Amino acid sequence: MKHAIVCGLLLSLLSVALAEEAKPPRLLLWPDGAPTGDGKTEKVDVPITVHLPPADKATGAAVVICPGGGYGGLVTGAEGHGIAAWLNGHGVAGIVLEYRMPRGRCEVPLLDAQRAIRTVRANAAAWKIDPARVGIIGFSAGGHLASTAGTHFDAGDASADDPVSRRSCRPDFVVLVYPVVSMTAIGHGGSRRNLLGANPSAALVERFSNEKQVTEKTPPMFLTHALDDKVVPPANSKMLYDALRACKVPARYLELPRGGHGLNGYKGPMWDAWQTQSIEWMREMKILPGGDKEKVQQ
Repeated sequence: MKHAIVCGLLLSLLSVALAEEAKPPRLLLWPDGAPTGDGKTEKVDVPITVHLPPADKATGAAVVICPGGGYGGLVTGAEGHGIAAWLNGHGVAGIVLEYRMPRGRCEVPLLDAQRAIRTVRANAAAWKIDPARVGIIGFSAGGHLASTAGTHFDAGDASADDPVSRRSCRPDFVVLVYPVVSMTAIGHGGSRRNLLGANPSAALVERFSNEKQVTEKTPPMFLTHALDDKVVPPANSKMLYDALRACKVPARYLELPRGGHGLNGYKGPMWDAWQTQSIEWMREMKILPGGDKEKVQQ
């Protein structure tokens, strides 16, 4: 009887240990204090959850994931860990970023996104990731953050003591799903207010209207938006796409005939369509194995 109890206890402990081991690692981006963009720092936890694909499926590509939520919260389920699981199924590492809410501190989310990209590159060897195939994906306001990271970046500080800070924060590719892009009236009022405050200056609106920040150095982008989206007008994606084309940046824009904001609750044919076509686009861009790069510019 005692033997059975001991065996049962050992099995329970083993099950707990295996369950803990199976959990994806969760790291803090700013263990020594998070910068607020004004020369100050704050002591807060800004975590990333690192979902790595099975070793036998890994392609070496990685994507930082920015969930939506209007810059007032985070939809970390369907637009976060659910996306990581989908990416893992295609051999891509998915890194879920729980970025800080700005509350009018407009630089804060961008600093977190930039740090997340740098962190992935700094850990590339340990995570078996190609540092030249690190992208970012964003949904709704998370799409604004991802497009901001794709238009506001630097090569890192080669003289920094911190090895993470030495890395570039330029994403190698960007995927935007029903994104907020502009901080003008065509964007999303709640996201603009939460990010820039109630009465932002014209210069601030310009800086964070990412359709106005595209250059020839902007990374390739895949965009998708439902034409019946009443929350974030599809003009956000169209304006950014036009700016990318004008600068000859490889881009694809998938207009979906219906689905609204959130694409029918993250399911159904419209949701499936952008997932299928974005993977095809990544193959054509040689981010993933296979594909024909000549088809990219559409």
